[in-house]
Amino acid sequence: MGATRVIETLVLSLLLLLSSSSATQRKKTRAAPRIPCKQMVFYFHDILYNGENAKNATSAIVGAPAWGNRTILAGQNHFGNVVVFDDPITLDNNLLSIPVGRAQGFYLYDRKDYFTAWLGFSFFFNSTQHRGSITFAGADPLNKTRDISVIGGTGDFFMARGIATLMTDAVEGDVYFRLQVYIKLFECW
Repeated sequence: MGATRVIETLVLSLLLLLSSSSATQRKKTRAAPRIPCKQMVFYFHDILYNGENAKNATSAIVGAPAWGNRTILAGQNHFGNVVVFDDPITLDNNLLSIPVGRAQGFYLYDRKDYFTAWLGFSFFFNSTQHRGSITFAGADPLNKTRDISVIGGTGDFFMARGIATLMTDAVEGDVYFRLQVYIKLFECW
């Protein structure tokens, strides 16, 4: 009986030692910083339809709360507005630069008490440098810089995963804004 107890204690001690060393090993591998396999910077330019600029508008309000309308963003931090967009993507911050693709998707203002939005969109590339698409989704607290997820892609960006850091580069009232999008892909095929 005493020998069995000693063997059980040794086996238990060995198991605890092995599990703690593997946990330490896992912590070491998690701590290593990941290096992006691809990094890119683009700008997209959003011109909201305001009832007078149909020729130049690249986005429109498609849903508004009862107190709002579809040509002017609602008060109360634009809460309840849903906007779809088809914006040009450029390599620099000039709206008149040759587009390398389109940013297509939607954003919705989702908080009454704080100015914030939720985004879901894709970059569709049509240049000789890039072919395919990158898809993004996430909350946008509208801080100076903020991160959203890269959740997939096609073509040159097949099954891409990573982070896109957004920075508002310019704002002109409620009609125009330009975002700098710094993309870091951590899974590239």
